[in-house]
Amino acid sequence: MHSLRATGATLTALGLSGAAATLLLGLLWAPSVDPEAWNAPEAYRILFWHVPFAWSSFLAFSVLFIGSVVWYARRSEIGWRLICTGSDLGLLFGLGVVISGPIWGSAEWGVPWDWGDLRLNTYGLLTAVALFLVLARNSQPDGNDTRDPIASVGLFGFALVPITALATTWYQERHPGIIIVETEEAGLAPEILTVLILGFISFFVLFAGFAILSDALYQMESRLSGLQHRLDEEAIR
Repeated sequence: MHSLRATGATLTALGLSGAAATLLLGLLWAPSVDPEAWNAPEAYRILFWHVPFAWSSFLAFSVLFIGSVVWYARRSEIGWRLICTGSDLGLLFGLGVVISGPIWGSAEWGVPWDWGDLRLNTYGLLTAVALFLVLARNSQPDGNDTRDPIASVGLFGFALVPITALATTWYQERHPGIIIVETEEAGLAPEILTVLILGFISFFVLFAGFAILSDALYQMESRLSGLQHRLDEEAIR
């Protein structure tokens, strides 16, 4: 357990350092974009965090989905811990998206949120699902009667992931399309692509560190709960 926590702490520190480096390089080294194609060309730099935040949140909801499936299949503590970790990280990285996105939207579009854009609304709902799960877990007594509906909501939340990811392909309004690799159409400068890749790697490492620390925390909570249950039984005897 100690070595696992040490690994999580190391990965978290590396991820935070990489995220900070991504921010600095995005602000100071990455070139400006075409002012003719952007209303607020300098505001694009927030996307070096916004995009990795979004992909990391999709990873979190994948963990949530796996945990929900494992919980229903085996009623195992591992599945429940994955649900807890996935919902926590889904909310954390989801809030990073819904905070950074409107900042850019205000500068580029003139409005922080476009209620007519499919992707924005499905992602907002996805983050709301994570918030509901976290609040439900912390406000309801633990037990199968609580865990089953939470796992059901987790499965529903994951269904929004592919819808959100492909929303701009199906119905593109304001939100830019998905950029995976450098293309002539995308017009990504090598420096911009380099900073984006650093951001993806850094946030992935940060996600891994947070996930390991979160799982270790929930393992300790489970053990403490088991010990408390044994003490209560001994006290009754």
